[in-house]
Amino acid sequence: MMRISETVKHLIIINVLMFVGTLFVANGAFYEWFAMYFPKNDLFQPWQIITHMFMHGGAYLDDFSIMHLLFNMFALWMFGSPVEQALGSKRFLFIYFSAGLGAVALQVGYYYFQYLPSYNSLIASGLNPGQITEMLTSNKVFGGVSQAQLAELQNIFPVFNASMVGASGCIMGVMVAFAMMNPNAELMLIFLPIPIKAKYFIPGIIILDLISGVTGQSFFSPSNTAYMAHVGGALTGFIIMWYWKKYQFNGNRWD
Repeated sequence: MMRISETVKHLIIINVLMFVGTLFVANGAFYEWFAMYFPKNDLFQPWQIITHMFMHGGAYLDDFSIMHLLFNMFALWMFGSPVEQALGSKRFLFIYFSAGLGAVALQVGYYYFQYLPSYNSLIASGLNPGQITEMLTSNKVFGGVSQAQLAELQNIFPVFNASMVGASGCIMGVMVAFAMMNPNAELMLIFLPIPIKAKYFIPGIIILDLISGVTGQSFFSPSNTAYMAHVGGALTGFIIMWYWKKYQFNGNRWD
């Protein structure tokens, strides 16, 4: 078994502590404080851009919350430890948090891409921003709202009330870093025990996430997964590693 690296160990501890916090702070308050909400939602706070990276699951213990945490922490240990050992803790943390920020940027950007056309249509139809926000927040429609307006409200309700949790975006960036450093390392899916080289395995997962994000078709995870966050984290990790390889490592091996 590969020894866990120091920074990865501390990240896992923080994630576990934050998970425990969601269980012991009553009425879902911990989740509301630290999960990442859509910026138009009143629950959004700037610190959530960082804190959501350490959150898994909701306010109540369920099988998905536990599996979400376990799979992410397993991936963090499996891919993060060799990346940290090769690049050092400072570069590893830079990739980790940059990938997390890239994940937020792409996912929130995709949300706005879905949100703005309907929102602008509602404004053009005569509703004001306060009315739209109140109806989306309360899930109650004012009298006099037309069928066309109702359809637009229903279209953006899931986006307005969406929340993001998890280290998946960070870990996708780390996985890309691992694949670029170890392209011929053989990996396997738990339910498909066939060895696949990292240079094919990791891009394959990213492509499936991209397809899921665009079509809504889920392959390995629930349909409400923030797939574009996965893609954003992976893309950020690739850009960073490409830059370092070309300009800081002068084309030489990472080690």
